[in-house]
Amino acid sequence: MSQTADPYAAQAHARAQAGTRAQAMPTVPATAAVDLPENVLAADVVWDETIAPGGYASRQIARGTRLRLTDLDGDASSSLLLFNAERPVERLNIADTLKVQWNGYLGQGRLLLSDMGRVLASLVEDTAGTHDAFCGASNQASNARKYGDGFNHGAHPNARDRFSLGVAKFGLGRKDIHPCLNLFKDVRIAQGGETVFDVGPYPPGRFVTLRAEMDLIVVLANCPHVLDPRPAYAVTPLRATAWRGPVTPEADPIRNATPEGLRAFLNVEDYYRR
Repeated sequence: MSQTADPYAAQAHARAQAGTRAQAMPTVPATAAVDLPENVLAADVVWDETIAPGGYASRQIARGTRLRLTDLDGDASSSLLLFNAERPVERLNIADTLKVQWNGYLGQGRLLLSDMGRVLASLVEDTAGTHDAFCGASNQASNARKYGDGFNHGAHPNARDRFSLGVAKFGLGRKDIHPCLNLFKDVRIAQGGETVFDVGPYPPGRFVTLRAEMDLIVVLANCPHVLDPRPAYAVTPLRATAWRGPVTPEADPIRNATPEGLRAFLNVEDYYRR
């Protein structure tokens, strides 16, 4: 009989794990996080978590919060969903994000727009420059074709099912899983219209820093990109670190970079002027 079959032995075994650290887990409290971005105080950190290969995370963050996503080992593949935390019916709209900014390739200085004409987040830093706004998330069928299975609790989980776990923590369901932004894996559209995927290798430590322009629900899935041609389930850990910051001021250069972007910021400011 297993030692933990006895409830007292099981209690002792569980309590003996106190203080154990694994790479892929949240830092609790978040203020205990180490190796922070330059000039970030530990007291301001509100979320710090390393997301395992095939893992996911979801968190609510306040307007003004900075969220840094770091590709720790050079092969992370972060699929991102964003929702207005107060009214999750408003969410990231990838099509509007691209067409309003007249650009198919997102990077530093660009905006992530909602389906109601507001800025959900700004990309204030980007040392990667390799992202994908075209292909969406992997699913059970696409993973099954490549790896033999793609079930949520199997060896090859897919991004869409990981999203389903993340959104459920906020009372949302599969119908709320919208087209995502894929970070750290580059997809370009060639002259003939075909998608060109760059698998890497990429240097470790690349990061993207988002500034929350509204109160947000953030959902992340760290699963191989749907176009990744490698036969192995290849993905490495992702770190998410968020800290308090000020709301974007009127003179902010990203806010004022284009008339379309400014209008989206004005819509945000009007929303909070209640």
